[in-house]
Amino acid sequence: MWSFAQLADTIHEGLQASLPPAWALAAEMTIVGLSAIGLFAMLGLVLVLMERKVSAFMQIRIGPNRVGPAGLLQSFADTLKLLVKEGITPDGVDKFLFNAAPLVAMIAAMLLLAPIAFARDFQIWDLNIGVLYVSAVSSLNVIAILMAGWSSNNKYSLLGAMRSGAQIVSYELSAGLSVLTIVVLAGSLQVSEIVASQADGWWIFKGHVPALMAFVIFLIAATAETNRAPFDMAEAESELTAGFHTEYSGMKFALFFLAEYINVFIVCAIGATLFLGGWMPLHIGHWEAFNHAMDWIPSSLWFFGKTFFLIFVIMWFRWTFPRLRIDQLLDLEWRYLLPIGMVNILLVTLVAILGWHF
Repeated sequence: MWSFAQLADTIHEGLQASLPPAWALAAEMTIVGLSAIGLFAMLGLVLVLMERKVSAFMQIRIGPNRVGPAGLLQSFADTLKLLVKEGITPDGVDKFLFNAAPLVAMIAAMLLLAPIAFARDFQIWDLNIGVLYVSAVSSLNVIAILMAGWSSNNKYSLLGAMRSGAQIVSYELSAGLSVLTIVVLAGSLQVSEIVASQADGWWIFKGHVPALMAFVIFLIAATAETNRAPFDMAEAESELTAGFHTEYSGMKFALFFLAEYINVFIVCAIGATLFLGGWMPLHIGHWEAFNHAMDWIPSSLWFFGKTFFLIFVIMWFRWTFPRLRIDQLLDLEWRYLLPIGMVNILLVTLVAILGWHF
């Protein structure tokens, strides 16, 4: 099976041999940080173009087709526009919070990259409470939204921020319960161990009904947590102009825009890791020839293939379901998803204790 361990070890040994230990560590952290920023930039360009092409496909139209071949450079044109656009700070805003909110949103997204295993032996930080870390840090995003809404001195921004706060806090409960389902089955909070536990089959297949139910709940909750349609009440254009980022323009708006797409990538990466094996190839029991053939596909392709499949599903949601009212949105969580999630966690505990999973 393909592995990035050799590349990482070569870089580490080269830096250790040429620099003092403290400087080598600083250089490694710098490389990781720059790589994360580069990944953010590339994901922003790819996901914006993917969003437009998927929406065009769903609506039986062409989509972007003027800038570059088949419209492939449209994202670069949009980025250039946002870079040169003037960033306006309205009168009456809390300037510190107004300017800090987009940075907090991006910092929270960057922190979430740490425990994600992008390929075999290719992970920034394999801490032993990786799933708990993701659940905790992902909550910081709502702070950025509340900061933006409160500091903008705009009633539409404040309403959008309050809606988003209620929505994200509510759906975090269902997302957490669905994640706990896989933690119970795998018996670990460590991402690498959860991926390793799926070497003989992904949890969505061998976890029976509880894993499938948890997967469906996770997709719904992840869509709501990232403020994606049909749960985009925080930025409902028809009644709140643009919600919490109404007063933002230029690069400050671009950071919020980028953070939304990065968060979509991250929640889909977490979903792919927990339910679909992450970078682990598709293995079926003792089918040695089939499993060996699957191992020839690079682990990074498995990971990004699964992640982008889930991103496509979330984009599919946007063009399939109408937007909910705020009361319907909260009813779905508190009256349906949360009770189902609580029953499901009891069911999966029974399955794990009795060893009924494959």
